[in-house]
Amino acid sequence: MPGQVGVSIAVLSWALEMLRGGERVAIASVIEAQGSVPGKPGAKLAISSSGATFGTVGGAGLEMKVSQKLEDMLSPENVSNRKKGGSVEIFLLHKDGKGKEVTALDSLCGGRVTVAMEVIDPRPHILIAGGGHVGFAIANVCDNLDWSYSVFDIRGDYSNSERFPNAERVICCSVEEFLSEEDKESLRRFSDILLLSHDWGVDEDLLIGLLRASDEIERPRIGAIGSKKKWSEFERSGIENGIGKRILDSVRCPIGLEIGADTPEEIAIAVCAEILSLERTISPT
Repeated sequence: MPGQVGVSIAVLSWALEMLRGGERVAIASVIEAQGSVPGKPGAKLAISSSGATFGTVGGAGLEMKVSQKLEDMLSPENVSNRKKGGSVEIFLLHKDGKGKEVTALDSLCGGRVTVAMEVIDPRPHILIAGGGHVGFAIANVCDNLDWSYSVFDIRGDYSNSERFPNAERVICCSVEEFLSEEDKESLRRFSDILLLSHDWGVDEDLLIGLLRASDEIERPRIGAIGSKKKWSEFERSGIENGIGKRILDSVRCPIGLEIGADTPEEIAIAVCAEILSLERTISPT
């Protein structure tokens, strides 16, 4: 049915846009329908982790019940659903179905609907802030993992499309110019921002600006390369600039799993392994 196909494409396109913005998306799809039911096969409902919705599986009690289940699946505490990969549930649109191996709804339709539900996580999109040796190595690992990444550097030789041909975006400007074009919402497109500059001052200015722009600690995650001494100076500067301790404590420095990494390539593996562990909600220890 062309009309239903068009609706399905619209829902999936919307879901893809949400994923690009860094949101998790739960999708319900009617895969079978019998009798008099509001939702036909192919009908879809999508809900993002921010609570936005698009599409429908038919409305009324069915939609309310499916929406509740999708919201539960999106709950940060409900990690088990990510490992299981979703669920398939049968809804009987008649109250007499209570007690049977179906989810009964107080409805007089009398039909039966089978709905598949799943959660889709956005793939990492890393802002590599510093296109030097380590940044270049991280970009190569991202290419192999099929992760998205953008590159920022104040130096043109280290932030151009020739050096980073697969970057989603390459940004060459001052820290002030970069921050002037970003806000809390736009920064959420990044899963991680890695401060890798050749210049301590550039990393510090960028860190303070990012923490001011984003008053939450969930996304993007921010990490900086460097020693504990470097972080103590950053922390002092953050406090002097009015950044709260809770926000400062969310920054990872030094970044990367402790694997004894020395070379840029080894550091890149350690950094991306840490990001993967955070994406999979595994404690990176």
